[in-house]
Order: sequence, then C-alpha cells, then structure tokens
Amino acid sequence: MADNWLKTTLLMAAILALFGVVGGLLGGRSGMLLALLFGGAMNVWAWWFSDQAVLRMYNAHPVDAHSAPELYQMVQELAHAAGLPMPRVYVIDEHQPNAFATGRDPEHAAVAATTGIMQMLSYRELRGVMAHELAHVRNRDTLISTISASLAGAISALASFAMFFGGSRDENRPNPVVAILIMIRAPIAASLIQMALSRAREFGADAQGAAISGDPEALAMALQKIDHYARGLPMPTAEHHPETAQMMIINPLSGGQIASLFSTHPATEERVARLMQMARGGF
Repeated sequence: MADNWLKTTLLMAAILALFGVVGGLLGGRSGMLLALLFGGAMNVWAWWFSDQAVLRMYNAHPVDAHSAPELYQMVQELAHAAGLPMPRVYVIDEHQPNAFATGRDPEHAAVAATTGIMQMLSYRELRGVMAHELAHVRNRDTLISTISASLAGAISALASFAMFFGGSRDENRPNPVVAILIMIRAPIAASLIQMALSRAREFGADAQGAAISGDPEALAMALQKIDHYARGLPMPTAEHHPETAQMMIINPLSGGQIASLFSTHPATEERVARLMQMARGGF
C-alpha cells in the first residue's frame, strides 16, 4: 500500500510540474503561476471526483442484484474472496468487450463492464476479468489510473487552450509554431507518465486476479478473446478520451503501430503466457 501511495504522490507531482512547464513556455511567469494553480486545483478535484467523471463519461449505469443478478453476485463473491468491501457495479452499453475499475480506495470503488464483454465471454471467463479488476481495487491502482486519466486530459485541454487564448503579451510569448509543438508534445508527455505506471500494474493485477479467482486459465482465455474482438469494434468514448484507455483491461483504442508504440498495456501474448505458466505451475 505504501508503494502505491508513493506512486500516486509522484504521479501528481510530475503532472503538476508538467502543468507549470506548459504554462511557463506559453505564458511566461504569469502563465506558469496560473497553470500551477490550475494543476493544483485539478489534483484536488481528481482525488475526490475523477471516478464519477469517468463513469459519467462512459454513460455507465449502476446495477444491483435485481437488474444484473449474475454480474452482481459474481462481483460480490469475488470481493469476499479478495477481502474487499462490495464495490458499486456498473454496466456500459458498448459493443466492444472491455472492463475497468475506478475509485480512490476500496471503500469507494466501482467496477464496470461493457454489454459486449458480458455477451461474449463465458461465466468462467467473465469471472476471471472481474477478479482482475478487483485486484486493481485491492492494490489501489484505481486511484492512480483514474487520477492520471483526468490529469492527462486536463494537460491536453490546457495546451489547447493556451494555444488559442493564452500566452503572455510580452516578448517572451512563443511564436505559433512553438505553441503548436507544445500543444502536441504536452499530451504525449502526460501519456508517457501514465505508461511508466500502467504496464507493471497490469501484470500485477493479472497475477493477483488469477489468485483471487483461483483460475488463471480463465483470465488468459478471456484476454485472448477480448484482444481479438476489441480490435474490430471501436469504442467511441475511448477514442475521444484516449487518456482513459489505460484504465481498461485491454487497450480499447483502434490504431496501428504508432498506437502500439505508446500503448499503456503490455502485449496480450505476454500476459497470456504468464497466466498459462501460473496455471501449469498450479500456483
């Protein structure tokens, strides 16, 4: 737990510093001050409200034991096995098979699954996926991923806003070419910060999720299916808000080699290989 608190603090500090750099380059001292104030406010907001914002972004709707009995009871059983409080459960009306967890701590956690994943996977495979998401909750990865998604989006918005409306009125104001470069590179820098934390978290959640469910092979089969079908089914919300892609169990973004270069997820083949090794070893 202490390790994740350290990671969260470093993440927030790194993105706050990025706010200051962007503000300083685009608006001099006044721009830096305003950007740091904005970044600090965004850190506070992200800590408390980013999970709700992400759920609203995906139009996720809450379900219970009456509206989605199989999914709800599955999560309830797995949460008990993991020693976690019962999280809120949401369903997203999307054809692409995917799932994510969010929330600042286990007491305020939520898990969400798309209708696509519920229709495509078997009960056993879906159970493996939800165990993976609960592993993120137990590790408090959800706080890191939700905050990083919100702040990376804010970095993009700040860079775009500064390009068109910002900048100081003195000789230190950058020319439009410099501003455009900053507008492009600032979101990339925010994404690199996300990537530095995200890939290792996925391997950890795979292993711990397999331990929670007691069935690493089920998660391996689910990952193979999701990866295969997700590539042909775009998720419009994720395409419009790519900073949230790292929250999903499989990268939801369409794109070619450039997208994979900046992927926040490890290669599915490697994840499956590790899980199958666990299954063969009887963990």
